[in-house]
Amino acid sequence: MVEDIISKLNKYEIKIRKAVDSQMHGNFRSVFKGSGLEFSDLRTYQYGDDVRTIDWITTAKGHGAYVKIFKEEKEQTVFFMLDVSASQEVGNNGRLKLDTAKEICGVLSLSAIKEAGHVGLYCFSDQKELYFKPANGLKHGYEIILSLFKMKPLSQLTNIPAAIGFALNILKRRSVVFLISDFLDKDYEHNLKALARKHDLVVIHIYDQREIKLPSLGIIPVLDKESKRTVWLNTSSPTFKKEMKEMFEDNQIRLEKLCKQHNANYLAIDSREDYVLKLIQLFRVRK
Repeated sequence: MVEDIISKLNKYEIKIRKAVDSQMHGNFRSVFKGSGLEFSDLRTYQYGDDVRTIDWITTAKGHGAYVKIFKEEKEQTVFFMLDVSASQEVGNNGRLKLDTAKEICGVLSLSAIKEAGHVGLYCFSDQKELYFKPANGLKHGYEIILSLFKMKPLSQLTNIPAAIGFALNILKRRSVVFLISDFLDKDYEHNLKALARKHDLVVIHIYDQREIKLPSLGIIPVLDKESKRTVWLNTSSPTFKKEMKEMFEDNQIRLEKLCKQHNANYLAIDSREDYVLKLIQLFRVRK
């Protein structure tokens, strides 16, 4: 079982790497390099420079436009945050949102451990479920993956703000942070902004089609795994279907807008789709 998982993740990781290298003619390492840079010097602005590197204080003195020169930090940190709460246990048997989220986390961990300096992992519900301090080496990468797939969450609840707070406290240097969740929580926006300001943030939003469009099954009991309450829903009601779809779309639009406003990458992935193609698309943006 474990060997099959590792083999599958390796196959997907190689596929992503080849696609990125062949389609963009660049170094795959740059997708994890992020902004783990430190200021080195100033030089005059040249056509094609990223306007985000302009030093506006120096430029305002009237001697021409100047940009900041950065040098790469010797050891880049890539940190994965994975929501393992009960709301992730939605989907087809063997293809729950959580299954897809774990695979994505595993594939990206493999890539990151090969290309970055240090890789860490934090799995959360409303508490710490699994934590690996950032470290390097392929052995460390495989330990992360094995523990990730063996893990059984102790709590079914969600607390995204607390999870982000944990990351903000332990990550002292600017890092590339992947936050993988279905984002079925509230009041996390303030902490998400803080995380995006301090780190190079990538938000991966996992969802299932049934959160958008339930099949028409009449009036049925539905168990909310997090609250443990059973509610009766009329799944055949056009009004109910419309409200569900609008609720999901509003949440997705708000989250994507928040990411764009704070220079974070945003990617939405249906738990049943080919996430390898979506990850290649993400890396195109990051290149």
